[in-house]
Amino acid sequence: MTPNDPSDNPWSDLERPPLNAASLSRALVRPESLWTSLEVVDSTGSTNTDLAARAARGEAREGQVLVAERQTAGRGRLERTWTAPARSGLFLSAVLVPEVPAERWSWLPLLAGVATASALSRTAGADVVLKWPNDVLVRFGDEERKIGGILSERVERPGGPAAVVLGIGLNVTLREEELPVPGAGSLALAGARVTDRDTLLRAVLRSLQEWYGRWRDADGDPEASGVREAYTAGCATLGRRVRAVLPGERELLGEAVAVDDGGRLVLAGGEGVQQPVGAGDIVHLRPGPEGA
Repeated sequence: MTPNDPSDNPWSDLERPPLNAASLSRALVRPESLWTSLEVVDSTGSTNTDLAARAARGEAREGQVLVAERQTAGRGRLERTWTAPARSGLFLSAVLVPEVPAERWSWLPLLAGVATASALSRTAGADVVLKWPNDVLVRFGDEERKIGGILSERVERPGGPAAVVLGIGLNVTLREEELPVPGAGSLALAGARVTDRDTLLRAVLRSLQEWYGRWRDADGDPEASGVREAYTAGCATLGRRVRAVLPGERELLGEAVAVDDGGRLVLAGGEGVQQPVGAGDIVHLRPGPEGA
């Protein structure tokens, strides 16, 4: 980005006004709230990278939220990077310190998916579903397009318990010509009734606080907290034939039949053999020879 880049000017695109940081802080940072601070920056490489570095230095407490109007090196799973025009989406990360058994932390990105999808469905009126493990999709017509993703990273903190930096990236007003890859989408392209980013950010963070509170109060139990039931109901992967591309370029074909206690996707292959998948890329297959 050059000093004369018009995207430096927050009013260069009147359809994409800047976030109102003061108003958001007043609405979200309260004595009874999970959120202890909310900072909005004009541009950064990655909000997750920034907050993880603060946490590793012992400078971040639970409930800190960092939002960027623009990310130049946004990160997804498997170290993938992506960028988007300034003020075209929501790019945020939050620090959480879950006082639950560490083996249940794998539910955090799925929990964040439930919170995000329910907030967008309720607030924007979009038909939002989840793709295991961390993709947020929107349905319009006969298509499912990816509008966002979630990244969860464990960070060791000096002199204190480990933290999780939870990142959420969502395409809000991207236009067709701005989409980074085929299969991407945005809330605006899906005809969402609300694309005001302040409204959407408040909804997502309030929903995340609610679901995180339920999960934490249940000691991270996905069943008792209702997280597994909600995730199963909103996951477009379950019940479909999929291809799982695993580390080492191995592949598995099967029907996605369940999410197990560890948040892993369970595939049913030939002769009823079931296998859990904890990491990898999942491709939804269309009916036909490819999925046979």
